[in-house]
Amino acid sequence: MTWVEHMQLALDLAAQGPRSFNPQVGCVIVDASGAIVGRGFHRGAGTAHAEVVALSEAGPRARGATAVVTLEPCRHTGRTGPCTSALVDAGIARVVYAQSDPTKQASGGAAVLRDAGINVVTGVLADEAQRLTRGWTSVQLRGRPHITLKCAMSMDGRVSGPSGGPTPITGEEARRWAHAERARTDAIIVGTGTVLADNPSLTARLADGSLASRQPLRLVFGTRPVPQTSNIFDDAAPTLVVRSRDPHELMRALVEAGVQEAVLEGGPTLAGALVSEDLVDSVVWLIGPVLLGAGLATLPSLPAPRRLSVRSVVMLGADVKIEGVVDVHGNS
Repeated sequence: MTWVEHMQLALDLAAQGPRSFNPQVGCVIVDASGAIVGRGFHRGAGTAHAEVVALSEAGPRARGATAVVTLEPCRHTGRTGPCTSALVDAGIARVVYAQSDPTKQASGGAAVLRDAGINVVTGVLADEAQRLTRGWTSVQLRGRPHITLKCAMSMDGRVSGPSGGPTPITGEEARRWAHAERARTDAIIVGTGTVLADNPSLTARLADGSLASRQPLRLVFGTRPVPQTSNIFDDAAPTLVVRSRDPHELMRALVEAGVQEAVLEGGPTLAGALVSEDLVDSVVWLIGPVLLGAGLATLPSLPAPRRLSVRSVVMLGADVKIEGVVDVHGNS
């Protein structure tokens, strides 16, 4: 196996850990013959870090081996000791990691390892690792979650027909993808207008219509009264109502709720407010093969254009899915 293949295994391990105050991290220990002798991932705050778990499994076979880890090993002492010390004490000869630690508190582990005579290789599958931890990184660096704006629209840029109510736009394959994303994220955000117009459930469902085992927090933002009989107040998933018009108060409420990644699903007014305040990090546009001719536009007027770096364009059945990252340096 190559370092890329070993790193992919470490990323798969990392994804098994919970999203929490600490990042999701995975590690594999590879001996000189190329055999994997240790595996580990971080199981949450206060538990052993991924490197320590993998080193414990490897035991004496870690001496002279390579540690492949998704995040730069930490050099600080928190609830547990520094991973750099554990790697040095175990006799690790090489460390291969994907993402550099973005925090002042824990970064600098690579320099500590090099000073100890350990060969360090960086940047292997860095983009994949950064995507896994993008929510945690956003909270650490910006004090708010990573926000994705998701929109299903017609080919003429409408999110609903002239009536303003629920309008089928995308097909079954796109809907299955959207429900899988709901099950992956921490929270779904909608405005009070969307709740009043569509009465959505905002739950994650499987192909057979049953509820997924993991449900996101349903967050309703705005000041308009919402009836307690609305679907978002059922017991299928937790719901939080933030009665405010200030998008920054929304961000604070998300952080207080422990949210690291959230998807904004509606409506256009709220989406426009968050985009205008540069609080949207990525965009997913689902375009259905239909022309509505009239109805709500996807976004209201913006104070200035927001440019995107397109990462993927794929077909989901008859629909087109475009994913992009907001280019904060290219906006004007």
